[in-house]
Amino acid sequence: MKLFKVTDPEFKAYGKVIEGIDVTELLEALKETPCPDDVVYVPSEEKLEACGCTAQIQYSLFGGMPIQAGYCNGNNHLLNAVEYHRDSEVNVAQTDMILILGKEQDIQKDHTYDTAKMEAFLVPAGTMSEVYATTLHYAPCNVDGRKFRAAVILPKGTNTEAPAPQRNTPEDVLLFARNKWLIAHEEAQIEGAFVGLIGENLSVE
Repeated sequence: MKLFKVTDPEFKAYGKVIEGIDVTELLEALKETPCPDDVVYVPSEEKLEACGCTAQIQYSLFGGMPIQAGYCNGNNHLLNAVEYHRDSEVNVAQTDMILILGKEQDIQKDHTYDTAKMEAFLVPAGTMSEVYATTLHYAPCNVDGRKFRAAVILPKGTNTEAPAPQRNTPEDVLLFARNKWLIAHEEAQIEGAFVGLIGENLSVE
């Protein structure tokens, strides 16, 4: 799998690098968050949300809508699944990390998706990037085997407990958490997830 950078033209189909907001305070606060040997995701962290730049992100990138600022940290080299939201996701990389990305438009009618369509992007430490709502993504991956830390900023309530199941549209089978539609790879064995990733469980190793 070829490794692009988020500054390369190829990234424009998936998102964009955000400039103009000083995220130094947020990067410092991220250093105090746990970084385990697996992966931890916390949707909302008070210390991150108290940073002055978080209010600027809320205004400039979410138009003043209520948001949450959490973190995703740890040790990972596999794709395992893809998710998407109805809104953009903003990531602030405290360390170098790799995002494996795809397009919602390539999901088949039976909700399967071929991982061969995905591309990998290096996000350098200190970079803030927006991942569009139609971009398939999941947990970041390590660079050179080193653990990663990243702030994850989303509309408030995203990735929290799923609402009671309904079957109004075929897509409802993918709703895994609030504002989170998920397609898993069978190797990942994610309990309760729809298994629909076809092909290799991509690795950055």
